[in-house]
This record gives sequence, C-alpha cells and structure tokens, in this order.
Amino acid sequence: MDSSPFNILPQDTLHQIFSRLSLRRIAAAKCVCKSLHSALSSPSFLHLLRTQSQSLSFVALKPSHRHVTAHPTLHAFDPAANQWIKFSLSFLPFSALHPITSCDGLLYLWASSLHNPPTSPALNSQKALVVCNPLTGQFKTLPQLGSAWSRHGSVLAGSLSVVLVLTELAILYYSENGNPKNGTFDPSISTNWLKFSSNLPSKPRSPVLISDFILTLCDVGSPWRSQWAMFKTKIANNVEKKTMQWARLEKREWGDIFDILKRPRLVKAGDDKKVYMVGGLSSSYALQSACTTILILRLDLESLKWDEAGRMPVEMYRCFMESSKFKVFGAGNRVCFSAKRVGRLAMWEEVKGDENTQWRWVDGVLGSGDGLPRGFVFEARLDAVP
Repeated sequence: MDSSPFNILPQDTLHQIFSRLSLRRIAAAKCVCKSLHSALSSPSFLHLLRTQSQSLSFVALKPSHRHVTAHPTLHAFDPAANQWIKFSLSFLPFSALHPITSCDGLLYLWASSLHNPPTSPALNSQKALVVCNPLTGQFKTLPQLGSAWSRHGSVLAGSLSVVLVLTELAILYYSENGNPKNGTFDPSISTNWLKFSSNLPSKPRSPVLISDFILTLCDVGSPWRSQWAMFKTKIANNVEKKTMQWARLEKREWGDIFDILKRPRLVKAGDDKKVYMVGGLSSSYALQSACTTILILRLDLESLKWDEAGRMPVEMYRCFMESSKFKVFGAGNRVCFSAKRVGRLAMWEEVKGDENTQWRWVDGVLGSGDGLPRGFVFEARLDAVP
C-alpha cells in the first residue's frame, strides 16, 4: 500500500470513504495490508461506525494447540459472501493464543504471558482467558487459571459477561457484573472465579449455555455400551450451594431417542427455546451397527418435543463414511461438520421454506494438527465492548 493513492488522502477523507461501506466490506478491507488495517482500526474511524449496530455471522476455526505463530489471526468463513476472512489478533500482548468461543460480538481466547517463551515451564502453569473484540482491538483479561483448565475444560460464554469452565469434577463461574443471587446479578459480590462441584455422573459432553441455564449430555451407560442422557441446571440456583444441582431431562414420549443416534452432541440454536442434537443415525440397535447418515434433531425446550431439523444428503455423507470420527460445531441457524481426510466442511443452514439450500460444502479450510477442524460461530459487532 506504500505506493497506493490512499497514502495521499488525509486520514479524515479516508475514514469518510470507508465509513460508507458495509461492515462486511470493512472487515475484508482490513485484511488487505497493515496500513489499511491500522487506518480502519483507529479510534476516530471506529467512532464514525458506532451507529452501525449490525452484526456479521462467521464460522471461525480453532487453531491446533500445537500451532503457535508470531502473527496470530482468527480464520473465519463468511457464509453470506462465501469467502474466508482473517481477523488479526496481533493487538493482543500475549503468546500462544487459542480462540475457543464467542458471544455477543466478543471473542474468548486462552492465552499465555508474552514474557515467557513457549517452552518456558512458567508458561505451562498459568493460563488466562482473554476477551476481545477483533474489530475494535479492545480486550480485557480475566483472572488467571491453571493450565489444566485450558486443557480439559469446556468454556461457555453468555450475556452479562458470564463465563463458565466445565470439567468432569468441577465447574468455574465468573461474571464481570457480579454473581447471580435470587435470579438477579449482585455486583457487590466478588468477581473472582467461583468453584463448584460438578456433580454429574460422567464428563459433560457438548455443554451449551442457554439464557441462565446449562444443558449437557452425559454417558450413563456401562463400560461396554454407551447410554446418553441430557441434564440441565440453572446457574442462579447453584451459587450459594457451591455445587451444581442437575436434573435429568427426559420424557416417556421420547422413547429410544438417545439410542438411534451415535455420538450425539448438542448445538445451540438461534432461539433460546430450542436446542439441536446431532449424531450418526444408526441403522439398527446392534452394538456395532453402521450409520446411514448424520441426523439433526431439534428439541423444543418448552414443550420438550423433538422433531427432525435436517438429514445429511447421502452423497455428502459418503465423504464421512470412511472417517471413524467427525466433529460438530455451530450455533444459531448453522451446524458444521468436519472429518479426517475430508479437507472441507459440510454446512447445514436452517432456511425456512427452502430445503434445497440447507446443505453445502465449504472449501478452503486450513489444516489442523490432527486433520480434524474444530470451530464456533462468531457474531462480529462493532458495538461490543469487553
């Protein structure tokens, strides 16, 4: 950009030109070069855009834990524009950045201190959760945690700056606005991490945070045969008890709903009144039965009734048949699937009244450490403040 005519323009004029673009085009323009990224990240330009409350929905990829780069970026796919975009994370003064989830326009990452080299023993003892807005360059750091939480914990982020880290034995809770008391948030209570006993029968699988409660799947079967069940807890009811009180979510009408899906996983829907459950559709009840396709079920959390939301087309599923393992991630109206040796993502979108556009391939996926991309949905917003 050094020889570009943009260098001749006054910065105010440059800001006025780009402020007339959509948020999607501004995000793409910031990826062109460092000079343009700097100009479109300045406080004066961001002030011009504060009136733009629009959001963009991206499918972001998690980097491999083995992948450490001097120029960290968030690789995200824009389904509407059908293109990949790189969000620079170089404004963060940390090393070993690993994006893990997002909520309300904010990105959550595990990070290590910049003062320690990647091989330093001190680096492995402490990790911190960093919350940032890649569009504005603003960030904050939550209180530090041991590295075991980053290796084994599932991070859930919700509104009111609520963050939870779940493991098999314990759950950590944090909120910048205080801790829930009697269904409300009391800012007078300390905002350090609170620790609870998990109180679950097994490791929580694919937990999701919906409004003020958590849903998760647990294996309640035997060492020889898995048997999945769904559990629910309300966050506000657990703070003073120091333990999570879970209730098994079930109805007689569900029948064998958990037997027909292999390796079921929960995915948060765009509506707080619904949740998706995704898994391989078993061809029979036999222990080693093959799957015929991948099924997406939808649970209405008010009526507790299931219905089928989507079924992967046979020609698409053939690419997943040879893989012994696949990953599921998404949120809102999108669910993505990845598998080893496939080299691309299969994406399902809930499009009302247009079944022909529900499934599609996403090419250009960057390789991960084990060839199995993982990710999450990132709703980018300019007005999100950490």
